[in-house]
Amino acid sequence: MESYKTVLKEAEDSFIERKSRFIGYCKPITTEQEALDFIKAKKSEHWDATHNVYAYILREGGIMRYSDDGEPQGTAGVPVLEALRKADITDAVVVVTRYFGGILLGAGGLVRAYSHGAVLGIQAAEPVTMTMCKQLKLRVDYTYFTKAQSIIESNGGVLTNTEYDDAVNLEFHIIPENIEALKQDIADLTGGKGIFKETGEGFYGIK
Repeated sequence: MESYKTVLKEAEDSFIERKSRFIGYCKPITTEQEALDFIKAKKSEHWDATHNVYAYILREGGIMRYSDDGEPQGTAGVPVLEALRKADITDAVVVVTRYFGGILLGAGGLVRAYSHGAVLGIQAAEPVTMTMCKQLKLRVDYTYFTKAQSIIESNGGVLTNTEYDDAVNLEFHIIPENIEALKQDIADLTGGKGIFKETGEGFYGIK
């Protein structure tokens, strides 16, 4: 089964460490330009912050970038990047903003703080496994509508649309491994009268 992990949504979380405020942001992306735009937006929003450290990883091309943004080398950008890598998250960008509170944290303290900020941001953005699914359409008589819905869902299918004409057309996505069992269940229900049509494929999130 082809799959990868990313995050579901843009989110943030924050904490205070020895009077310094750290804000961890995370957002799903698919291109490097999206990452750069997000970083630019956060730097603009927090123009008065002491540092806006970032890291991002993209599946396409295996791109990984990070910046310490003025913090001592290796104490900020690398820990943020490592937080993404340890969570096995890709197609995501993290920005950890720091407002200095007047107390130095030392190299070890900075590593821990930026790592924690990144982890908080990633968790808030809800890690999700994206799995390659088949997109299908099932056409059944109205008599079987409710039971067909239930069978699709019990086989792991996720309904995305329903259209009505002289029959019911159920659109859904499902992992390929479950298709044959689903087709058999629908055949048993309808006496072989359910009509399936494959309409495409794509990655869909499974929490």
